[in-house]
Amino acid sequence: MYRLALFDLDGTLVDRQTAVCDALTALCRAHDFDPTTEQWLRAELVDRANPDNFVRLRNVFDLTVPAEQLWQEYVDLMAAAVTCRPEVLEGLARLRAAAWTIGIITNGASDVQRTKLTATGLARLVDGVAVSGDLEIRKPDRRLYELAAFRCGRNLTDGGWMTGDNPAGDIGGGHQAGLRTIWLRGRPWPDGLQTAHHTVDDVTEAINILLNETSE
Repeated sequence: MYRLALFDLDGTLVDRQTAVCDALTALCRAHDFDPTTEQWLRAELVDRANPDNFVRLRNVFDLTVPAEQLWQEYVDLMAAAVTCRPEVLEGLARLRAAAWTIGIITNGASDVQRTKLTATGLARLVDGVAVSGDLEIRKPDRRLYELAAFRCGRNLTDGGWMTGDNPAGDIGGGHQAGLRTIWLRGRPWPDGLQTAHHTVDDVTEAINILLNETSE
């Protein structure tokens, strides 16, 4: 039986906020940035990070270190800081054992997102990955969902599931793509948005829902 499970990355499978905090602490210490520079950078990267953030940082504060170097250092520090809980990795392995096809669909710059996947061990547990930086489009754009399914060797017309923490990007996008959805609660739910099929407090609960689908 056809079973496709797509997952968001940041805030769903991994704790991005803690990793960003740790990576920026290390970066700012390495370059002896003053508190104003550090505060600016933390505000800039609160939701997402890409090379342009570091171009602006260099220009605003007249830094001598190249923006490309700062970006690469940040990517490397994120790889060292980001983690995926063992129970999440184990849950995904159980899904694969139950014949689920697993994909990750995430907004963000391709290099930093793929670095996270490799560093956490998630890369070896999924069949396909679609990163917004691959096509310069972002969730909830249906084309990114189509790319994720294609890279998993599947097609959205056959259905599947989307799990994520972002109401509009993950749940709204999942609905637009014709998928059933599981919302990892935490962010405010916007008025007028179609509710998810399931709501959970932890991604392991979502994995269990999918495993129960397997047994039905």
